[in-house]
Amino acid sequence: MAGPLDGVRILDVSEVISGPLAVMLLAEQGADVIKVEPPKYGEQSRQLSNYRKGMAALYANCNHGKRSIGINLKSAEGLEIFYDLVRRADVFVQNWRPGAAERLRIGEKELRAIQPNLIYASITGFGDDGPYANRRGYDPIFQALTGYVSAQLNPEVPIPDLVRNAVVDKATSLSLAQAITAALFARERGAPGQHIRISMLDAGLSFFWPDGMLRHTLIGDDVENYLVPGERYQLASTSDGQLVIWAGTADQIRGSLRAVGCDELADSPSQRGPAALEEESQVARAKALAAGLAAMTTADAYRRMVEFEVPAAPILSHHEVLVDPQIKHNGCVIEAEHPVYGRYRRVRQAARFSETVNETIAPAALYAEHSDEILDELGCDTDMRLRLRELGAIT
Repeated sequence: MAGPLDGVRILDVSEVISGPLAVMLLAEQGADVIKVEPPKYGEQSRQLSNYRKGMAALYANCNHGKRSIGINLKSAEGLEIFYDLVRRADVFVQNWRPGAAERLRIGEKELRAIQPNLIYASITGFGDDGPYANRRGYDPIFQALTGYVSAQLNPEVPIPDLVRNAVVDKATSLSLAQAITAALFARERGAPGQHIRISMLDAGLSFFWPDGMLRHTLIGDDVENYLVPGERYQLASTSDGQLVIWAGTADQIRGSLRAVGCDELADSPSQRGPAALEEESQVARAKALAAGLAAMTTADAYRRMVEFEVPAAPILSHHEVLVDPQIKHNGCVIEAEHPVYGRYRRVRQAARFSETVNETIAPAALYAEHSDEILDELGCDTDMRLRLRELGAIT
């Protein structure tokens, strides 16, 4: 059965993560995506680490379900081919710095003249204008500017740290994918094609804000219960490792004490009602829990926490993630064999549709793998394709 976005065609010239991942999410939901890549080597993530036989892992993780064509947009003939693709497109996505698309003659003005109903989507680092607009921006820069780094504080090692993956890039991807579907929905209801603008700075702050900026939401000096839940995140030490425990309710707090054999303290009046919030009660509880866990292995502590219905989890290595029972049960990770770049894994899309199920998603394409197929759809015969290649217009 076709996915919910069946019939939508997207042109993707974006690179690395923020744009490509957003568009891949739409490809997973049935959109026909044509990945237009620069001549010779393709988009830059193809040259990054973890590479085998024509495929880099980062490219694969952000581009499955897309068709690839190599077009030299600086060539007059290549630009005309691109314009032909625009005439048949619903959405165009780019993530270049402000002005780059216009210099290549594929800015909104040029493309809307060709396809008036086009959804034109742009990702920038800091925005189209403003004091930082022309700076180069990357994920860790935006983490620093939007609060993520200052929030990464372990009480035992009070030094700020980065989130060790491209969290702002991925937040931008999710924001853009949702915005594109909203713009397509609005167009179905009669709205014209429009320009979606997302900056990574804005998307990063928006993603961080709901819980990360609690102390800066209600303005004034009379705010009560001055607490940020994330600051209570901690790793509990066991005799042979660590365990994550999140006891958020009174019952769970008492359950955690029972799990480590402190039934007497769990039943104490000091751990019930308002008394449980007093500093002395909290300190007693924390010491008892720490001592109890230090005498238990991680496996035993985990088993006991689950037994007493306390939310807990071991810290899985990346290899252990792949074999976790619930992850395996959910079918989160898909393994397959590609005829050129061999065995690979990819994560299944998180959204599961009950009716519009798009089951067959193609693996990430080799560079320019679909050039002839796409040119054939545009009506380019064999002689024309040969001439375009001789001119360096397409790959």
